[in-house]
Amino acid sequence: MHLIISCSLNKNSKSKKMAKYAHSQYLDDCSFIDLKDIEMPLCDGDKCYDDPIVKELKATISNAKSIIIASPVYNYDLNAAAKNLIELTGMAWIDKVVGFILAAGGKGSYMSPLSFMNSLMIDFRCLIIPRFVYAEGSLFDDLDMKEELKERLNELVNKTTLISKSIEQ
Repeated sequence: MHLIISCSLNKNSKSKKMAKYAHSQYLDDCSFIDLKDIEMPLCDGDKCYDDPIVKELKATISNAKSIIIASPVYNYDLNAAAKNLIELTGMAWIDKVVGFILAAGGKGSYMSPLSFMNSLMIDFRCLIIPRFVYAEGSLFDDLDMKEELKERLNELVNKTTLISKSIEQ
């Protein structure tokens, strides 16, 4: 199973729109988690790990062949929900293939996910898809995403699938 996690808590989120489009492009089994619909505890380093939703998220992440994190970029970083998810589910991320879909207000913070990626690589030995999707407002029109953006999302899905299959063998 492949997994896409939408980390935005905004119902009109651009990162969520991109995540849903990417989900529709998978030919293999792909699950979708929307953190907006989950009452996840804040990581307190204590009792939070015993929460049933945290245990369920850990199991889902552990069973995934690959994971795409879709998140808005706030203040030059992924949102707090994405960071909280990693803190709560920690070791479930070991050796995962991970891709990123990011929505931001402008072009200037395109390197913002690097510290997040480094953390996944160093702490959990994740293999990060180097060609992540970073989209700012000009890649959306009033009703939909522009074709260029859809092509980039398709490429991410294809690379994620290809790499995760290659590692299985």
